Amino acid sequence: MAGRTGREAVAAVWRIESARIVGALARYTGDFALAEDLAQEALAEALVSWPRDGVPRSPAGWLLTAGRRRAIDAFRRRSALDERYAALARGLGEGGAASGGAPADPVRDAPDVPWDPDRIDDDVLALMFVSCHPVLSREARVALTLRVVGGLTSDEIARAFLVPTATVQARITRAKRTLGAARVPFEVPPARERAGRLGSVLNVVYLVFTEGSSASSGGDLIRFDLAGEAQRLARVLSRLMPDEPEVHGLLALLELTAARFPARTGPDGRPVLLEHQDRRRWDRAAIRRGRAALARAERAGRGLGAYGLQAAIAECHAVAPSVEATDWERVVLVYEALGRLAPSPVVDLNRAVAVSMARGPAAALPIVDGLAAAGALPGSHLLPSVRGELLIRLGRAGEARSELERAVRLCGNEPERAVLERKLADLG
Repeated sequence: MAGRTGREAVAAVWRIESARIVGALARYTGDFALAEDLAQEALAEALVSWPRDGVPRSPAGWLLTAGRRRAIDAFRRRSALDERYAALARGLGEGGAASGGAPADPVRDAPDVPWDPDRIDDDVLALMFVSCHPVLSREARVALTLRVVGGLTSDEIARAFLVPTATVQARITRAKRTLGAARVPFEVPPARERAGRLGSVLNVVYLVFTEGSSASSGGDLIRFDLAGEAQRLARVLSRLMPDEPEVHGLLALLELTAARFPARTGPDGRPVLLEHQDRRRWDRAAIRRGRAALARAERAGRGLGAYGLQAAIAECHAVAPSVEATDWERVVLVYEALGRLAPSPVVDLNRAVAVSMARGPAAALPIVDGLAAAGALPGSHLLPSVRGELLIRLGRAGEARSELERAVRLCGNEPERAVLERKLADLG
């Protein structure tokens, strides 16, 4: 029992404190890749020590002390006269005494390692900017952010994205090497660079949430743990960057979208489309949080960005008592604004859906036909499924069947594919 309790404590503390620990170690060592390795070594030590000796008085301090002692060992191996080692040793009050790695109870016999409250937020923010640096591929940014900021293990990340653990580990390793080769400093970017770099950070959080809220493959429609981690990251960002309207816009979008999760699946786990959802099951607390975040974004006075506009659309759904009572004309107008600000085939496809609700399927079909003629969204089931639905409403069952059959072939998510197959059966 004690062993299990110790392991559970390690997991809980790591999930909460990992970003602060890695960030502090990166600041002390000046080496992001080394800091992440040191934190992982400290975690491994805790998994052995805590089940055996009990949870220390200051769990986060224990992990930080263990990581810093490992850093001293690493610097000693590099050079006995390394100035960074001397500075770290003085900071720990060791005076250069020999260390055989982290002791079994580095916190019980020493004062708590002090957190610098003026630097913690900067450390976590710097960690997010480094993990989402533009020199990294999109996949690497996601994996590294979930690992060092979210505190997820390689196994957890692999399960979330349905890829082998070895693939995730390779991405993280390559990412750290790339950051080292590019000599990316561990720092919050200066103001002149921050706006451009912030987009990369927000995009990673959005990608994580999107995969969690509408899984691209597998047997689950929603991966709650992945979506929840994205929400947590967005909340952290909103506290660290309270003057950035698009940060609040993203948080609003995530909260308002997640508010519908309880009603998106039925008792059998099958998807429930928006028009059939029991709105009494929507999470009203999440809606209030989302609307408050959207209001903060609007108060900045710089106009809503792409995430803020999507949140405004989500708010239209959140406040409507039914599908029929939704302000679809406003939804169309906001989609048009979004299409000008951040044009994409997905935005146009969603606008077509809104147009069909506001003005009828005949007005929406030309938009979808234009996307199809342009070869938009190749390999995605979204376009043929929307086109099939519009054709059904127009009474063109034969053409609708062809589109839905194509959508079924392209859909990788099992619950969504089941919905499309039911529509096909209903056409029968």
